[in-house]
Amino acid sequence: MYNVFYYDTLVGKITIVENGNSITHLKFGEYIPDLHFKINETRLLKICRKQLEEYFKRKRKNFDLPLSLEGTEFQLKVWKALQEIPYGQTCSYKDIAKKINNPKASRAVGMANNKNPISIIIPCHRVIGSKGNLVGYRGGLDIKEKLLYLEKSRRLY
Repeated sequence: MYNVFYYDTLVGKITIVENGNSITHLKFGEYIPDLHFKINETRLLKICRKQLEEYFKRKRKNFDLPLSLEGTEFQLKVWKALQEIPYGQTCSYKDIAKKINNPKASRAVGMANNKNPISIIIPCHRVIGSKGNLVGYRGGLDIKEKLLYLEKSRRLY
């Protein structure tokens, strides 16, 4: 059984899903997963929300949550590499491709980035274009920009 709950945050409404043991999804808006779920604010979902609130208040730079990821071997490598990008820093798709020892896979890294099931916590927003431009973000470039600004700035808006 999956539990899901919706929260209002600094970047709008988000949906968090857990499987009883781990966080499985964090999506923007009211996301209804294509699986059996129950709207139920569990202890784990409350902990996740609290950590997100701390992140948005700049009191947390790293998340300490159990995550459950399902994807291809390539996607899992990319998502692991994303988790290693330090708070407040960015890198390119090409940088990630090199990190996973597949230097010609920049486009595939972009596709895996787009399939990231746990946005923010797995910080795909920290990946930018090779020329430093903001490119592609499932939550929208406005949210990506807010998250990057939040991590680099000392003051909010």
